[in-house]
Amino acid sequence: MKKIITLLGVAALVTSCGNNSKDIGIQGKTEQDEISVVGKIPGRIESLFVSEGDFVSKGDTLAILDAPEVDAKRAQAAGAVKSAEAQYSMSVTGATKNQLAQLNAKKAALQEQYDFAEKSINRLKNMVQDSLVPQQTYDEAYAKYQGAKAQLLAVEAEIADVEHGVRLEQQQMALGQKDRALGALLEVDTAENERFIIAPADMTIEVVTLKQGELALPGYTLFKGSLPGSTYFRFTIAENDLSKVEKGKEVTVRVMYNDQEVPSTITLVKQLPAYANIATAYPDYEIEQSLFEIKVTPKNQEDVKDIFSKTTVTLKL
Repeated sequence: MKKIITLLGVAALVTSCGNNSKDIGIQGKTEQDEISVVGKIPGRIESLFVSEGDFVSKGDTLAILDAPEVDAKRAQAAGAVKSAEAQYSMSVTGATKNQLAQLNAKKAALQEQYDFAEKSINRLKNMVQDSLVPQQTYDEAYAKYQGAKAQLLAVEAEIADVEHGVRLEQQQMALGQKDRALGALLEVDTAENERFIIAPADMTIEVVTLKQGELALPGYTLFKGSLPGSTYFRFTIAENDLSKVEKGKEVTVRVMYNDQEVPSTITLVKQLPAYANIATAYPDYEIEQSLFEIKVTPKNQEDVKDIFSKTTVTLKL
């Protein structure tokens, strides 16, 4: 007899709870648009300037990374720029006076060798005709003459290049190397700026993922925050309740923990995938029915500026 009474009491309690849940309407959650701040370069957290709960403005410095690799790359890039600038300057201005003097001295020596070789073959030519020397001796002297002539022509061409400047193609190549080195230095400057983690928007810091001294990798989320003035309410309904909702419909949302009523508007109705996060605590729907999310936006953000995120709210359809 006691067991029967107990079961009846539980059934009555469940029925009462079910009726109350329908009386209070559909349950949902308070949400805010969130934003994540990530780092672009690796480095250890050198300084932290904010804590969880702080409000920051766009452009505020949240943290500074210690990245010694950036300093090393800066030294390399600066050296490459100096070398490239020197190469380009030399290609434009040409050889120095000392270099030109060296080339002229080289030409004079080769000119002497050429003149001597020319005189030698002239003398040997007559002697070969008179059979005073063998043909082999003349051929060897002629080969030396041709070699001296070629060396003289080469140094004369080198002097002409120096006197008339380096070819335009070589100047353009040197200029390209200079631009490349400057681009590498600019890349280092950009990386240097990335050491400073800047707030991308006005936001309330909700999560600080790393502490001072910990390593931050590229793409790792360093801070999470919520955007002010972005509060909305999210509800989940079944397919058979779609006739009760309409985009643009004015509704009233009640905040459970402080019993505040917030005039709002339905701004979005969309189907939820099977794996989606369901906002309603006890949705009443058949298993074969699709689920839909309702986004309800307050008419005045000032009404909800002090409402905590993720708190329970209700909506009567």
